[in-house]
Amino acid sequence: EMYGIKGTTEHDYFVKVLQDVIVPDFAPTEGVKIAANDEEEKNNNAASNDMDTGDAEADQMWSALPKPGDLAGFKLNAIEFDKDIDDHMLFVTACSNLRAMNYSIPTEDTHRSRAIAGRIIPAIATTTALVTGLICLELYKLVGTARKELKIDAYKSAFLNLAIPFMTLSEPTTPAKTKCMLKGREWQWTAWDSLDLDIGDVTLGEFIEHFEKEYNLEISMLSHGVSILYSFFANKQKVKERKAMKMTEVIASITKKEFPANQLFLTLELIANDKDTDEEVDLPYVRFRFR
Repeated sequence: EMYGIKGTTEHDYFVKVLQDVIVPDFAPTEGVKIAANDEEEKNNNAASNDMDTGDAEADQMWSALPKPGDLAGFKLNAIEFDKDIDDHMLFVTACSNLRAMNYSIPTEDTHRSRAIAGRIIPAIATTTALVTGLICLELYKLVGTARKELKIDAYKSAFLNLAIPFMTLSEPTTPAKTKCMLKGREWQWTAWDSLDLDIGDVTLGEFIEHFEKEYNLEISMLSHGVSILYSFFANKQKVKERKAMKMTEVIASITKKEFPANQLFLTLELIANDKDTDEEVDLPYVRFRFR
């Protein structure tokens, strides 16, 4: 595949071909004296004036290579390694085991080599099952006690380590609360809260006016995800154009994406100041229903 050579890997084919292979008989080279000890080897080296540098063999291999002109149209194809392809793993296993044997390192089978090449860490099924069971217990409390309002001490957080072994249950901590003044009253909201708006697909200008009239807040920046829809420092002409557009049109013009037919809500982030005190008011995200 890499060299563009078509062939076969069928076992029966190789068995058939090998039956016709003739291995020549071994014939020792004449005139070669094998040293039996270090003294004889020293004498043999001293008697020989020839120094084998391997140049002759290298020249022979170089002359046997085809000329560049004979390789016209030949192209190597890069193959991306994939541990899930058996042929790839058989090659890697063979090469790694040959290398290991050179340095007296224990060899590995294909299954173990696949785990090493893919950095596969076996999952501990018992821990996964235990965590899943604990989560389901908490889910039963929410689903099975719909008519009863449970306090926070009815729920549990679990800390466990099966290697020790250790397991303990504790009451979950309440989420952090943020205080703000909204419509003349103090509101303590958490990361689970949102400011819900169901006023239809109004224009950006009407959206800003709604916050001024309903909450006495002046929006200085409004964003959707990473897209800024409105800011007080933006180009005046661009702000004027966007204020006349519907909220969905503004977002679609910036993100270059259409809304799915089944989408009903938009998540908006805003920075707003109280119109009377000019102080910034911390607000959660706005869940805006446009359909």
